[in-house]
Amino acid sequence: MSETGIAAGPAVGTTPDTPTPAPSSIRPETPAELSALPAEHPARRPVAEGGVAGASVLRELRGDRADTPSVWFMRQAGRSLPEYRSLREGTTMLDSCVRPDMAAEITVQPVRRHRVDAGIFFSDIVVPARQAGLGVEIQPGVGPVFDHPIRTEADVDALPALGDDYEAALEPIREAVRLTVAELGTTPLIGFAGAPFTVASYMVEGGPSRDHLRTRALMRSQPEVWARLAAWVAELSGRFLRAQVLAGASAVQLFDSWVGALSADMYTTHVQAHSAAALARVSDLPVPRIHFGVGAAHLLTPMWEAGATAMGVDHRLRLDQALDILPAGTPVQGNIDPAVLFTSEQARFEEARAVLDAGARASGHVVNLGHGVAPDTDPQVLTDLVSFLHEQDAHRA
Repeated sequence: MSETGIAAGPAVGTTPDTPTPAPSSIRPETPAELSALPAEHPARRPVAEGGVAGASVLRELRGDRADTPSVWFMRQAGRSLPEYRSLREGTTMLDSCVRPDMAAEITVQPVRRHRVDAGIFFSDIVVPARQAGLGVEIQPGVGPVFDHPIRTEADVDALPALGDDYEAALEPIREAVRLTVAELGTTPLIGFAGAPFTVASYMVEGGPSRDHLRTRALMRSQPEVWARLAAWVAELSGRFLRAQVLAGASAVQLFDSWVGALSADMYTTHVQAHSAAALARVSDLPVPRIHFGVGAAHLLTPMWEAGATAMGVDHRLRLDQALDILPAGTPVQGNIDPAVLFTSEQARFEEARAVLDAGARASGHVVNLGHGVAPDTDPQVLTDLVSFLHEQDAHRA
């Protein structure tokens, strides 16, 4: 599963015993906090000076309502765009993710079409594992497939150490981010990584799975082996996020594609601390941290408690119902049903209004889909939807 996209703007190890609870909202950054970012980071300059501080999407993610809705779409770049398909011709998906010029161009392509408010770095959840040295490819019509599934203690023992070699392997990612933020100007870039459960599940199953039986069985039968694997992935993903932020990303999203397969007890016992460890890798940096899971309505609270500062909500739960579950003051992201992209314009706009209304009493609300853009989506539908949303008021409660 890849998570790709862009936003438009003026310019084209060890596991903690318990997660650290997140604050109910993010206050504006202080100069001391901003000093944790490199001097050239766009978050250190206001929009008026060519940076992104004060950009509408970042305000919403910090619980500060903007005048009009802010919107970006998961998978807004990629297969739905003909220019993406043309650029990618002859290049594998994972190779395109580590070619800085190509990754930056793919990230920027939706700027020319949709005029959304935040970019999501073009990547895939298995890119960090590939950069660490694991054999994995995305097979057409199948998805990510690992050469050697990880199912035993010996398999975990054989995982590569995440030392200086891994830092060096992340340089193409850092360069791609630098190229991207230079093009985006006053539009923020959101960094992206797969969450430990989903990435580790791919590694255990060897590829996509409908039920994740091997993964859930490993958690139950060999919890210590699972914990070591999940901790390795947490470090992998956390360092991947941190590399993006230090190179110029101004927010991050941890994406858990398959976490809805778990019960709340299984999540808190076997997964929560590892997601917390991944998010903790950027918790000292003054950037919003979005946590999103598919089919995870029953996990909103523990996912929030893993260290999120904003919660993504998929289309299966209304935002007002999510707000009843989450702590007061929680910024939310979501959650237009992707299916309405294949309906009439009237139906799409009615759904958008309903989502705005449902999120009206949130401290901050970033409009998004309840999952990603499907490959056969008409790009004009997205462009028109963004234009419609930007014409609405913020629906403040």
